[in-house]
Amino acid sequence: MRIERIDVKQEIDEQAAADVELLNPLIEKYKNKKGNLIPLLQGAQDIFGYIPRVAFDKLAMETGIPLSEMYGVATFYAQFRLKPVGKHIVKVCHGTACHVQNAKAISTSLKEALKIEDGGTTEDGLFTLESVACLGCCSLAPVMMVAGETYGKLTGAQAVKIVRNIRTSEKK
Repeated sequence: MRIERIDVKQEIDEQAAADVELLNPLIEKYKNKKGNLIPLLQGAQDIFGYIPRVAFDKLAMETGIPLSEMYGVATFYAQFRLKPVGKHIVKVCHGTACHVQNAKAISTSLKEALKIEDGGTTEDGLFTLESVACLGCCSLAPVMMVAGETYGKLTGAQAVKIVRNIRTSEKK
């Protein structure tokens, strides 16, 4: 098995760009409140789009919550991201109804068109592709969601066309 090396310099550069002072109002709001960990992590992710290491460090220092506890929660829940994501998150449903209606064709077509794997982000930072367990739109299977907009009864070609239209509108 081949293990992929992490580019530490790139990660440090990305982290340095995060302005942790933006966390101060969030910390003040939740600092001494019971059950504050998840709201703190959600708030940090809302600010940065993901939770950078420097944000974990600042939250731990200011609130006294151990880093291990924060990472334990952040890695347990799928809602939290530890790496930057694209401007548009393309979620492809792979729940039972979508699976039966060939959601795999949608994912395969999008991977090819965007030149990324599941969980990956395009080089231009515009799209992140995610397979999800269910979007709750079973009657529209197969379904994908982009930036809160739901698209149903899709083929792979239709999904690619939607993403291309979004990319085109971003360039205007």
